Amino acid sequence: MNSIRCRGVLFDLDGVLVDSTPAVARVWASWAREHGFDPEKVVREAHGKPSITTIRELLPHANHEAENREVERREIGDTDGVIPLPGAMELLLAIPREKWAIVTSCTRPLAGVRIKAAGLPKPKYMVTSTDVIRGKPDPEPYLKGAEILGITPADCVVLEDAPAGIRSGKAAGMRVLALRTTASDAELCEAGADWIVDDCAELLADSVNHGETFVLLSRRTK
Repeated sequence: MNSIRCRGVLFDLDGVLVDSTPAVARVWASWAREHGFDPEKVVREAHGKPSITTIRELLPHANHEAENREVERREIGDTDGVIPLPGAMELLLAIPREKWAIVTSCTRPLAGVRIKAAGLPKPKYMVTSTDVIRGKPDPEPYLKGAEILGITPADCVVLEDAPAGIRSGKAAGMRVLALRTTASDAELCEAGADWIVDDCAELLADSVNHGETFVLLSRRTK
């Protein structure tokens, strides 16, 4: 058994706790076709980043706020197939609520809709794109997550599936455990992942020091 000791856990949402890939792909593919872009390329590039970042990159002269509101409206309205990923529920329930937070590139309303659709426990702490100025891959989201927990970045472990999110966690001075749910091992390693597992089902959580320190355990951590 391999173990990772920490005092707090910061979870990305989509691709780590929730499988929203079909819904995300439908919305972004539709949006891409409307604007004359390659749907497959846009879906791939949009993953793990705030939607408005992708919109700014692709439509530099557009009304970014209006486009972003439309994308969010579509994503909130499409929850078909949004389900918890393997092991997500069990891992969240194994860690006290005050010791974990969700740090997502979703807006707060969209994150709430997806958490509810997947039937996951409501987080005590959550950082969304609504709460930061600079989204992933900037370190601000994960630094804010550590601040909310009251834990130093070095004592936090990030669970991520997207290269942009991995870079965000590493830039924040945290260790990052990557999941193979959406990207290849080569992409995860290139982004700086410290460990790689298939999904949360490979992980167990145990506590020591009266719950002050947590240990994530895996039989296949690399």
